[in-house]
Amino acid sequence: MATKPPTVIDLTWTGHLAFAATTAKSAVVTDSAGEAGPSPVELLGVALAGCMSMDLAHILTRGRHSFRALRSRLVAERAADDPHRFTAVTLHFAVEGDVPRDPVERAIQLSRDKYCSVWHSLRQDIDLQVTFDITA
Repeated sequence: MATKPPTVIDLTWTGHLAFAATTAKSAVVTDSAGEAGPSPVELLGVALAGCMSMDLAHILTRGRHSFRALRSRLVAERAADDPHRFTAVTLHFAVEGDVPRDPVERAIQLSRDKYCSVWHSLRQDIDLQVTFDITA
């Protein structure tokens, strides 16, 4: 099986606790205070929600389930002591369209169990709760 090429990210300090991060095709600013851009932990939340949202959209589309809109909201609890890591995450999906529940549940389970590389890169003792609703 062929391996994926490594992910390369370059950061350049821009002052205070902010950095310009560049990848092969894009750029973002990350700021400890979350002012010039998302903090690193916020970016981690974006990465997890984005990964599972993209999986859900891809799996539903491949299954020929049309939806008008897909939104997600991630709420992460953090440890009180350093390093203030995620201890629990709730991820809610809102799907708009005529999509049956079963394919949504299946897509979420596939993302969590098999496809979401971000989730599989995190500590597995994080309590991850995923919910969804569908609006026709």
